[in-house]
Amino acid sequence: MKVLSAEDVRRLVPMSTAVDAVRDAFRELAAGNFVLPPRQIFGDGTVLVMSAYHTPTGTAVVKKIGIALDQVPAIRATVIWTGNGEQLVADGGSITTLRTGAVVGVATDLLAQPDATRLTLIGTGAQAADQVRAVLAVRRITRVTITGRSADRATALADQLATEFPEAKVTAGTSINEAIADTDIICCATSSTTPLFDADTLPTTVHVNAIGAFRPTMRELPRNLLTTASVVMVDQREAALEESGEVIDAIANSTLREADLVELGQALATPPTPHGRTVFKSVGVGAQDWAIAAALARS
Repeated sequence: MKVLSAEDVRRLVPMSTAVDAVRDAFRELAAGNFVLPPRQIFGDGTVLVMSAYHTPTGTAVVKKIGIALDQVPAIRATVIWTGNGEQLVADGGSITTLRTGAVVGVATDLLAQPDATRLTLIGTGAQAADQVRAVLAVRRITRVTITGRSADRATALADQLATEFPEAKVTAGTSINEAIADTDIICCATSSTTPLFDADTLPTTVHVNAIGAFRPTMRELPRNLLTTASVVMVDQREAALEESGEVIDAIANSTLREADLVELGQALATPPTPHGRTVFKSVGVGAQDWAIAAALARS
């Protein structure tokens, strides 16, 4: 049995590798090569169990997640991958943040303008840094603005990322509206239960990723963004309809139809033609965990 720590995960699977692995996994998902049992949710979302089985290779992954938003880190998880006579046990927190960043990289590569150079990150929690790493893996970003409720945490994260990416100017602030008024890409990574901004405050051309709201009662994006975006993409339609507060709200109010949701795997096979504002909403699927675990098993 191979046992890997968070440090091992980071060393063995850099973000560029993770983006490629997750992209391939969504192509496999669209081709029908995964069995994804419904996610088991306990304690109003405080404990989650996800699994995925890849039929061509006969390999599988199971992840147990504990979520406590009042703790640091908020996500504690363990991943078990098995197949081909091997078994791997790895830190699930690092895999979760890495694969969530990676799927944003895949979506951003599909929907953001090719010449995008400005990124705004809303949120300073455990998922935040990998959102930036993923976008910088697929676009030549020269300016990153980080905003959150805590100026100290935003500044600390900005200092960390400025050291990691000296080619980009990284600054911090607490005004969301100022940060998003002049940007090309926005990443939302918060636990908000109300929209973080109004669509009217956004540039006319912008790509927005939202990964933080993972319960039906949570919302990061305003309804009028989902209803006016040229593309609303989700990782998996079924998962979004079950767990995305933004999607559930917009459909319940008849301002968005299920048919309007474009699945990521479908978009990889038939790329959309984005214009104006675009959205990617992710709640996460087991195929992403499988992708990172399989990459670790190969390392």
